[in-house]
Amino acid sequence: MKKAKVAVIKTSPQTVLEDYKRLMHLAEYQKYLPKTTEIALKINISWHYFYPACSTTPWQLEGVIKTLLEDGYPKENLYACHNRTVVVSAKKGERNNKHLPVVEKYRIRNIHLYENEEWIRYEPQGKIRVLDSIYPKGIEIPKRLIGSSIIHLPTMKTHVFTTMTGAMKNAFGGLLHEKRHWTHSVIHETLVDLLTIQKEIHPGIFAVMDGTIAGDGPGPRCMVPYIKNYILASADQVAIDAVAAKMMGFEPMELKFIRLAHEDGLGCGDLSEIEIVGEDISNVNFHFHKGQNTFASRGQKLIYWGPLKPLEKILLRSFLAPWSYAASIIFHDWIWHPFIGVKRTRKILDTEWGKLFKKY
Repeated sequence: MKKAKVAVIKTSPQTVLEDYKRLMHLAEYQKYLPKTTEIALKINISWHYFYPACSTTPWQLEGVIKTLLEDGYPKENLYACHNRTVVVSAKKGERNNKHLPVVEKYRIRNIHLYENEEWIRYEPQGKIRVLDSIYPKGIEIPKRLIGSSIIHLPTMKTHVFTTMTGAMKNAFGGLLHEKRHWTHSVIHETLVDLLTIQKEIHPGIFAVMDGTIAGDGPGPRCMVPYIKNYILASADQVAIDAVAAKMMGFEPMELKFIRLAHEDGLGCGDLSEIEIVGEDISNVNFHFHKGQNTFASRGQKLIYWGPLKPLEKILLRSFLAPWSYAASIIFHDWIWHPFIGVKRTRKILDTEWGKLFKKY
């Protein structure tokens, strides 16, 4: 059986666009993305502020678009796509994270999946673990994504619920509507279900991950950013997450969503069965931390897995739910960001990567 392939290379602010091209070629992306179908560039916006390691970087987005166009993919087939959450504004995020200037530079379509887009009920053909019970009235997905290939654009970072977040988690923000937080108590199984659906609806799936600046701590927002200068790519969503997890210091098969996806045959999570091309990462270990929390995530975990579990539906799925949105905004946007996040952002903006960001 042919091994899964993950490309990993080191990069710099001076060479990053060409390095993304080399990376994608190492991962043989053209084998997996037909030129005859539309391709959704699934941008990750985990916060509407620019916070290093939190969201897709502008050089990541530009490197991918530039490579596709230079390799003959029709411009009219490419589109950037965004989701919406109840606490993060994609419209603000695409400006603050400098995605919009890149999209406008290359004149590709920019689509927000919650604006003037049809969402339809979808009945998966494969094994579904939890989504049918979470949404008993039917699983709804954007009609536009059916028949489109997709390139996921995650960053290397930790996560309060899944230890790390990468290619598999990036689908969480595209395929599910804004009530996707209903699935948080079964988040690992949800990510596996979403990969099952993706394999049914997309002609091609690919992921390009930015680790130029990686985030450690209670992600996807309240992290400590570190410059790491790595970028990764693969057609195997499970394998790229497994390799990223290994680089961050975690054992991939101990992460439930990776193990379940591997067991279901949706990809490869076993490092011994993954061919890593480019850099030798055998001794790479960022020593990132597992299980760190914020004040907000501690409260969420009490509801999802703790003593408040019996109250989950009334607290998060009823008319009372807006209290949780308000609590998140107050903590993240009004307290953590101005008093902690801004200082960390300024520190990164003084680096060579920060100078590159400002140029966008």
